[in-house]
Amino acid sequence: METITVGQDLVALCKEGKFRDAVEKHYAENIVSIEGASMPGMERRMEGIDAIRGKNAWWEENHEIHEMRVDGPFVAEDSNQFLVYFSIDVTGKYDNKRIKSSEVGLYTVKDGKVVEERFFFIPR
Repeated sequence: METITVGQDLVALCKEGKFRDAVEKHYAENIVSIEGASMPGMERRMEGIDAIRGKNAWWEENHEIHEMRVDGPFVAEDSNQFLVYFSIDVTGKYDNKRIKSSEVGLYTVKDGKVVEERFFFIPR
């Protein structure tokens, strides 16, 4: 798949809350994920599909999602990258704090698979 096609389908799956499906369908085995900030008990940089599966499972198990908005993909012609905007309103089950935040994910595609995701957030 071309970058735009991967981006469009990944965003569609995320809008439906199907984050695990997006990972299974579009991520390379050797995916690298770099978060904008550390999460409790997690490294900022993770490598490999199993690490990403674990990160997503942790997120789903430890957050109550009140609202999530996903926009994109934002692309540049002839690029192997796309951006996705996320706006989330969640309560952490580990501390019972409600958080509203926004972040942008930069995805890099090679041979039809996402090989890197990198997230940027607005500091509060």
